[in-house]
Amino acid sequence: MATGGSYISCDFEIFGTVQGVFFRKYTQQQATKLNLVGWVKNAASGTVQGHMEGRKENVDQMKAWLRTTGSPKSKITKADFSNEKTISELSAKSFNVNK
Repeated sequence: MATGGSYISCDFEIFGTVQGVFFRKYTQQQATKLNLVGWVKNAASGTVQGHMEGRKENVDQMKAWLRTTGSPKSKITKADFSNEKTISELSAKSFNVNK
């Protein structure tokens, strides 16, 4: 599906023990490794939320990582993905940890 300038964007929210376990840092490292751009942050509700953009195959790999791996001390109980859509260009240059 990813031809020329075709990318997808996707929002995510991860539930479980995901705050205070370096989840955001590991998410940033994994996203950077997969050439994704976007952001990740802790939410007041105790979840981790974020947005990612990149090639479909890389976003799919990141989804699997968010669903099953996370940081070494995290315990993921649920991963929600929403607002997935095709985009023509990336809206950021890197993947950032937001406060």
